[in-house]
Parts: sequence; structure tokens; C-alpha cells
Amino acid sequence: MIDLKSDTVTKPTPAMLEAIMNAEVGDDVYKEDPTVNLLESRLAEMFGKDQALFFPSGSMANQAAIKLHTQPGEQLICDKWAHVYNYEGGGASFNSGVSCKLVDGNRGMITAAQVAENINPPDFYHSPLTSLVCLENTTNKGGGACYDFEEIQAIRKVCDEHQLGLHLDGARLFNALVAKGESPKQYGEVFDTISVCLSKGLGTPMGSVLIGDEKLMKNAMRVRKVLGGGMRQIGFMAAAGLYALENNVERLAEDHQRAQELATTLAAQAYVKQVEPVETNIIIFYLNDGINEVDFLKRLEDRGVIISGMGQGKLRIVTHLGYTQPMHEELMEILKGLV
Repeated sequence: MIDLKSDTVTKPTPAMLEAIMNAEVGDDVYKEDPTVNLLESRLAEMFGKDQALFFPSGSMANQAAIKLHTQPGEQLICDKWAHVYNYEGGGASFNSGVSCKLVDGNRGMITAAQVAENINPPDFYHSPLTSLVCLENTTNKGGGACYDFEEIQAIRKVCDEHQLGLHLDGARLFNALVAKGESPKQYGEVFDTISVCLSKGLGTPMGSVLIGDEKLMKNAMRVRKVLGGGMRQIGFMAAAGLYALENNVERLAEDHQRAQELATTLAAQAYVKQVEPVETNIIIFYLNDGINEVDFLKRLEDRGVIISGMGQGKLRIVTHLGYTQPMHEELMEILKGLV
């Protein structure tokens, strides 16, 4: 099967499996796992931050960040398509007791002006106190769109003016860094906390890392424990993360190139109404009116291809480490052959 429903379907390569099997491990709850400690220190240094902490999932890392930044009854600002609001099970309200002010951004991205106009007056006690802004780069529901870094800097300025925290959901941040030619330290300079995922484009079996300054991260282990994220010999997974950082970052450009080629192929097909702009490894396209989405997905599956249906004729393809050039060439022929 050519499985392109998400970049979370990747499996470790033989070389990554070897790194996992050879990892030196200990009990991470006691901070005695040397491989986890190495991964955390490497990522903290990479982003120019004081500390980093390994989490089993990106959702837990984001939820921990929200907890570290806020108090119950407060409010965070995010785009209406943000992962922290749409895909984390209502965790912001359940875990931290905060509400979300949803902003109608562009493909999952908001502007500094929108942030400023959505901050509640701090002396108006009838409304929640705004305390945090959450951005997502690249955007998931926005089809892998990347922020312009100048806009992020402008949002940082607004946060400074209003004493707001700034968190980045960087589940696919390395895709953005490769696509835009940016550096991790640029992001470390403007964000208070950053979560980065190792199990999407970087191809590890599991794990995300929360990175930040000491004043916030000093309580991160306690919050992770409360959320049930304390782990033991997790160095096996940390070894996969170290391998990925050394071997799987620059190759993300291959995923981006194949996504661009798929988008071009789709745009030329009579059954496609629209293809959204493609910047990284996510392609979102729309079927023409009258074409049944379920039937279309079934026809692809019958040909050995799995993609995601998002409802109302909107579909998603995500390229990744396990999607090879022979698969790519086969899929483009399949797409051209559909009528």
C-alpha cells in the first residue's frame, strides 16, 4: 500500500533500529537515562534554550506548555484551526482550566494585528485574562503552511507589550526550517516554549520534546508527572530521536519536492476543483461538485493508495520518509489514470 494519510505512519529504518538497539539506557524518572539526557541537552542547545524535556506525545508536550504558562480561568489566543484546540481532546480546558480565543487566520496562521485586537483588557474582570498566544508552524489543517518569520517577530513584540507568553506547537517545525532556510536558534530567540515532534517527518516511533527557558521549565517535570508522562528506559526512543536529528532533517526537502509534484499533477486533473498552495509535505485538494468523496477514496484504495478525507470534498495527502520515489512515480500515474 501507498499510505499517505499522514506522516505519522512511518516506521524506523534499519539504521534507526540499530541505534535503538544499541542505546545506553537508565531510569528517566530519576533522570538517569543518559541517552534521553543527551537528546534533551542537544535540542536545548540547538534552539539556544536552557532546558528541554522528552514527552511521549506532542499533545502532552503542548498541554504541559499551556499549564506552565497559565492559571485556571485565563485564556489563550490561537487560530481557529490550531491543533491545541481542535485535536487535543479539549485538554486546554480539562488540564489547565483555560479557554481559547479563536482567531480567523489564513491557513492556520494569525497576524500580530489579530493577536493585539483579541487581547482582553486586563483590568476588565468580567472577561478571562489573556495570558498566552499559541502558534503552529507548519500548520496542520492549513496544509503545511509556514509563517513568515517577520510576522512571528511582530507577534513577539505584541506579547512583550502585553506581558503574554508565546508558545510554538512545532510538530512539523523542522519542515518549516528546511522549507524556509531558517535556523532553530531564530525560533529559540522569540518563543518562550517550543514543542518539537520526532515521530512525523523525522520518522521516529514516538516522542516530542518541550524546549524552553529555565523560569518556565523548572516545573515541567512536575507537570509531566501529573499528566502521566513519566517514563523509564525511554532512551531507546531518545536514540531514535538523536539518529533522526543527524540523518533525517535535510531529507525533508525530498518530501516537499514530491508534494509539489503531486500538487501539480492533481491540478491538471479534470476531477479536481482546486489544490491549495503547497509549501512543505501536505497537499490539500478539493474534488469537483458531484464527485462522491467516499467513492473516490475507495477507488484509490482499490489501487493500493490511502489518503485522508476531510469531508465536503476536501482531501489530504502527506508525503513522508516511507514514501519512496518508485511509489511516487506509481501514484502520479494512478492519479492521471482516474476519470
